[in-house]
Amino acid sequence: MKLKESFIKYNTGSEQIMVSGDGDFNGMVRSNRTAAFIIDLLSRDITRDGIISAMLEKYDAPRDMIERDVDKILLALRGIGAIDE
Repeated sequence: MKLKESFIKYNTGSEQIMVSGDGDFNGMVRSNRTAAFIIDLLSRDITRDGIISAMLEKYDAPRDMIERDVDKILLALRGIGAIDE
């Protein structure tokens, strides 16, 4: 899976903002650090397991917590049509 090219991300220092004006979603999304990290990983083709592995390397958190966070963020991104599967 990969972030659709129509979704453009901007890092403002303290947060990441993603905008899209193409397709079904026209708007802006503000991301916390965890979501921003996942969105950055989606700049290239990556699997759910690849995202989880990268998160385990970066964050000191239990695997089940990371899996829940990844699934929640991927569900939200799919909900706005931001991911090419």
